[in-house]
Amino acid sequence: MSSVSRFTRLTLTVAVMAAFAGCGQKPNAQAGGAMPPGEVSVVTIAPERITISNELPGRLEATRIAEVRARVAGIVLKRTFREGSEVKAGDVLFKIDPAPFKASYDSAQAALAKAQATQTQAVLKAQRYKPLVEANAISKQDYDDAFATQKQAEADVASAKAALQTAALNLGYATVTSPISGRIGRALVTEGALVGQSDVTQLATVQQLDPIYVNLTQSSNDLLKLQQAMASGQLKTVGKDKARVTLVTDDGRPYPLAGKLLFSDITVDSTTGAITIRAEFPNPDRALLPGMYVRAKLEQAINEAAIVVPQQAVMRDLNGSSVFVVGEDNKVAIRPVKTSSAQGDNWVVSDGLKAGDRVIVEGVQKVKPGAPVKPVPWAGAVGTAPAAAQGQPAPAKQDAANKAN
Repeated sequence: MSSVSRFTRLTLTVAVMAAFAGCGQKPNAQAGGAMPPGEVSVVTIAPERITISNELPGRLEATRIAEVRARVAGIVLKRTFREGSEVKAGDVLFKIDPAPFKASYDSAQAALAKAQATQTQAVLKAQRYKPLVEANAISKQDYDDAFATQKQAEADVASAKAALQTAALNLGYATVTSPISGRIGRALVTEGALVGQSDVTQLATVQQLDPIYVNLTQSSNDLLKLQQAMASGQLKTVGKDKARVTLVTDDGRPYPLAGKLLFSDITVDSTTGAITIRAEFPNPDRALLPGMYVRAKLEQAINEAAIVVPQQAVMRDLNGSSVFVVGEDNKVAIRPVKTSSAQGDNWVVSDGLKAGDRVIVEGVQKVKPGAPVKPVPWAGAVGTAPAAAQGQPAPAKQDAANKAN
C-alpha cells in the first residue's frame, strides 16, 4: 500500500512539472519574435518661396506734434476745448484778454491816418513848388526841402502801416488757435492765469495720431548679414515700397491694419549698436497711442528656395540643433542642422537638409538612430502652406510624403 502511494505521488509530481514546463515555453517563443516598427509622422522637405521677416521692438510716435503756446502776454479769459478731444487746424483753443491789444491796434490806426494826412500835405506842397522853381519864383533850396518833406511823409506812412500790422497780429494772437488737426491733451493753464509775461508759456499739446509712426530698432549686425545675403544672391529684395509691416501690441494682440516702411536711418547708435527703422500705420480708431511699446514684423527679403521644418521637429542641446530623418530603408538617422530664423511655427534651415529628406515631426520620443519605423504623413502645415482642413486633402507636401512611402 505504501509502495503504491509513493508511486502515485511521484507520477503526479512528474506530470505537474511537465505541465509547468510546457506553459513556460510559450512566452519565451513570443519574446523571441520581431516587434512591428513604430509609427512616426514625417514631412518631406520641398524648397519653397518665403518672405524673410524679422520681429523688431519699437515705440509709437505721433506723426505731428504741436506745442500750443501763448504768443502775447495777457490773462487767459476762456478755454474753449474739451481735454482729450479731437480738434481741427484753426479751432479756437484759448482766449486771452484782447483789450490792451485792441487799444494798441486803434492807436496804430490813428497814427497811420495822421501819417497819411501829413503825406498828403507834403505831396501837394511839393507839387505847387515844382512850377515855381522852374520859373525861378522860389529858390531851389525851398523846393528841395518840400520834396524831402514829401519823402519823409511817405516813410512815416510806411512805418505806421507796419505798426498797424503788428498791432493786428498781436490782437489776433489773443485768440489762440490749433496749428494742426489732431488730439489735444490736458490744458496746462486755467482761466485767470497770466501767460507770456516773461517767456512763451505752453498752453496745451496737439498730436496727430492718424497715421502714426512706429520707430523700430534692429541690430546693425543683423542688417549687415541681410545685405550681404542679398548681395551674394542668396536672398532677393522685396522691392521698393513693397515691404509690408505688421504690428503686435504689448498685450499680444495683432493690429488689424498693415503699415508701410518709410526709411532706415543711416547712423548706428554708438551705445546700442542698433539702427532706427521707421514705419507708418493707419490709426483711424486711435487704438495706437504715442509712447506705446509694440513689436513689428518687417518683411525685408525673399528666399526663393527656403527649406523650412516645424519647430517641434528640431531638437536643441549643447552641441547645437539636430533632427531625426527617415532614410530610404525606413530607418532613423540623426542629422545636425543649422537654423537661420523663425517663420511662424517653423524654422528656416540654412544647412543640413535637402529636398526629399523625410523629417520626423511627431513620435521623436519613441525612436532612436538605426531603429526601423513606419513613416506616415504629418497632418500639420509647413511653411506658407495652409493647415489641412477637416475633410479636405492634405497639403502638397504631404502628398509628396505619401508618394515617397
